[in-house]
Amino acid sequence: MQSGGANISAVVLAGGQGRRIGGDKAHVLLAQKPLWRHVADRISPQVKSLAVNAPEPFDGYRVVADSLPGLGPLSGILAAMHWAQSQGATRVLTVAVDTPFLPTDLGKRLSAAKAPIAMARTADGVHGTTALWDVPLAQGLEAFLQGGGRKVTAWAMGHQVAYVDFPDANPPPFFNVNTPEDLAQAEAWIAEAPAL
Repeated sequence: MQSGGANISAVVLAGGQGRRIGGDKAHVLLAQKPLWRHVADRISPQVKSLAVNAPEPFDGYRVVADSLPGLGPLSGILAAMHWAQSQGATRVLTVAVDTPFLPTDLGKRLSAAKAPIAMARTADGVHGTTALWDVPLAQGLEAFLQGGGRKVTAWAMGHQVAYVDFPDANPPPFFNVNTPEDLAQAEAWIAEAPAL
């Protein structure tokens, strides 16, 4: 892994159950490679260290389990903050396991934003789990979760957030593989441009 120019670690959020796609989303094959591996391959060159937020092992990567399990993506983000802090990182990048076409300059562009939270945004809207977080935010996030909060954007709005705009592309950089139809579309894009 190469440093993206800043003291950043990254965590792939892979704790979801993948009900709409019929099973363990992280291990669904896209172009004969698991979804999680597509995401890890995109992100690892951009950061100094990478882990996967999940309850089970992932080949070659550190697994970071939720300290407050069953509370959704924010629990994964909290686990990411704690792990990054243990790595000596000051900020942590989180990305969803079902986004195989993430920008290759994602870490660089988000790290250029001078705010405690930097979130990716496109014409489709804000991508709340694709964000760079200052790790000292963990204490407040833990209190939010313990108080019943669950929504990523609701918690983020209580802090200074920088929105980093990414252009539309084909395939869309933050395309989510949620259903068998989404998987077929992603397969078609890769067939058209194997270098993806």
